[in-house]
Amino acid sequence: MLKTEDILETIDMIQNENLDIRTVTMGISLLDCIDEDINKATTKVYDKICNKAKNLVKECEDIEKQYGIPIINKRISVTPIAMVAAATKKSPLPFAHALQRAAETCGVNFIGGYSALVHKGFSAGDIALIESIPQALSETSNICSSVNIGSTKSGINMDAVALMGKIIVESAKLTADNNCM
Repeated sequence: MLKTEDILETIDMIQNENLDIRTVTMGISLLDCIDEDINKATTKVYDKICNKAKNLVKECEDIEKQYGIPIINKRISVTPIAMVAAATKKSPLPFAHALQRAAETCGVNFIGGYSALVHKGFSAGDIALIESIPQALSETSNICSSVNIGSTKSGINMDAVALMGKIIVESAKLTADNNCM
């Protein structure tokens, strides 16, 4: 049972202390989208994201109205694309464009997962994805990219640290006209 003082305290936090929900994130596994044909794979990725997240923004807006608390970012997070793209043996850049289209279709602020996990070492797909990050970020506006270069158990992949230093600088140069975003 809600107490009146709890309700009034929440209202005060929303009005005077700018209480909000910073982000709602929907996670989607894309492992079933793996395909040797890059066109089929990117279509599967786009279709799956749009199918699973088609109501995400609407549901968030309904929650905002119901509880009167703004939700600032509506976000999707997917399986690291390096894992999905590896089977194509081609540049993963079309996956960045598929993610961007899906973000636009679903109306989300961000879609994360243009990523690689290299803490235990590189595969050819990981390197291809990492090398494509600057171009992917310069050609899209809603995707987020990350590279896991270390963990407590496996340590830090120092080759990945060196490569990521170069990638970050290149990304900043290619996105300089957009505040390095």
